Amino acid sequence: MKAPKIILVLFAILSINQIQSQNSFDHIIWDQALLLNVSDDGKVDYNGFMRDSSQLYRYFKQLSDNPPQENWTREEKLAYWINAYNAYTIKLVIDSYPLKSIKDLEDPWGKKFFKIDGVWYSLGELEHKILRKFGDPRIHFAINCASISCPVVWNRAYTADNLNTALDSQTEKFINDPTRNTITKDKVIVSKIFTWYKRDFKVNGGDVKDFINRYAAIKIDKQSKKGYKEYDWKLNEQSKDYPAAVVLD
Repeated sequence: MKAPKIILVLFAILSINQIQSQNSFDHIIWDQALLLNVSDDGKVDYNGFMRDSSQLYRYFKQLSDNPPQENWTREEKLAYWINAYNAYTIKLVIDSYPLKSIKDLEDPWGKKFFKIDGVWYSLGELEHKILRKFGDPRIHFAINCASISCPVVWNRAYTADNLNTALDSQTEKFINDPTRNTITKDKVIVSKIFTWYKRDFKVNGGDVKDFINRYAAIKIDKQSKKGYKEYDWKLNEQSKDYPAAVVLD
């Protein structure tokens, strides 16, 4: 006896959903680690990541065993690579912690120290050969170089669902953060990110100024003083200062 068409249709839908669920990547371990060890202002508790290293290494294994596939959406792929970059930056730091700056390490962005799908990668390769190829300059405000002047670490994982909203939010926060960019009616002193990656910001026929003005509360127009801020490479770690003990009578 032939199965009714409705049953065949339902079976096909269930099969498609099962395939899609297998293709998507669950970043929940990374999301939980970020919530536990990164403050709302992006300061990182590296000791906390070290205490939770077993969970962190579970996530590294997931990344290594489940690289992006051709049938993943652009958003799934981009979220995967952003999270991978930030997670492996944490690994690079905690492997040599404590330290004052990521630049104290030998060739931090050129060192191949992690595998994905059996291939050794460096942070520099993830950034320049993969992430920048997506053609979305907002990635520069999502990936973090473990330093004070870098864009803050978002304490949530990027996913296909939150990606575009999160990238816009991180970009807007960075551009309007006076510790990273000074934009007033009289002067413009912006992060060196905008000169290091100048070519990336030339999108849709615009330039760096046009990109900044899309997000800036105060627009760049006729300010007479212009320049770039000194980059602070000190580690973006949470303060080690603890409240003084209270002595009870």
